[in-house]
Amino acid sequence: MAVFSTRVIDHVARAARADPQVEICGLLLGRDDHVTEAVVARNVADDPAARFEIDPATLIAAHRDARAGGPEVVGWFHSHPRGDNRPSATDAAMAPPDGRLWLILGGPPDHAPALWRAVRDGPVHGRFEPVALRTDPQAA
Repeated sequence: MAVFSTRVIDHVARAARADPQVEICGLLLGRDDHVTEAVVARNVADDPAARFEIDPATLIAAHRDARAGGPEVVGWFHSHPRGDNRPSATDAAMAPPDGRLWLILGGPPDHAPALWRAVRDGPVHGRFEPVALRTDPQAA
């Protein structure tokens, strides 16, 4: 089970509602399976309505902050504006089996999130396994 600050889920959902025509994306920060921050990144994919690619500058800055003692990059988030909250075959092709978390928000109207872990031989597209998600308003 992964624990997310309630404000992280709210922040990601607001970002998805604010730009419903593209896959919003970003970083999940924290320690282990405790997610305390979400950083929205620019989607630099060639077709942001159909796929996502996190702006490398955002990723580099987050890794630099982690090396200086800040929270670690424990995963990624993105939305599927016209799909559900299950990983797509494209997501699976992009995901290394590194154990990181993938928070995916399904399409309108509610952008409901689901959480996945990128693993070798996962039950979804051979790459992802579902992870229980618990929100905690006190998580920081």
